[in-house]
Amino acid sequence: MPTVSYQGEEIECEEGAILRDVLKEAGLSVYNGRAEQFNCRGTGSCGTCAVQVDGAVSEPGKKEKARLWLPPHHPSHDVRLACQTRVEGDVEVRKGRGLWGQHI
Repeated sequence: MPTVSYQGEEIECEEGAILRDVLKEAGLSVYNGRAEQFNCRGTGSCGTCAVQVDGAVSEPGKKEKARLWLPPHHPSHDVRLACQTRVEGDVEVRKGRGLWGQHI
């Protein structure tokens, strides 16, 4: 089983699980500030669940790529949307500052 490391916690999950769901089920949030209440609930449209991920995860899909082209994100920022990212092996996750976590 893959292990997700985030905020000092290590969570085991099924391979192919959505990163946002894994963290949420463990009681951890990928949101900063008011984004905790005001987000798209995993549809990939708001971009507030952006995190930096190191490890084995799925390739970005069309929806995720499109959202990461919109400000305040940019593909060069090296972030992923937790709601669109599938865990395929051990990963380390970091959340940046800012409402969208854009300041890594």
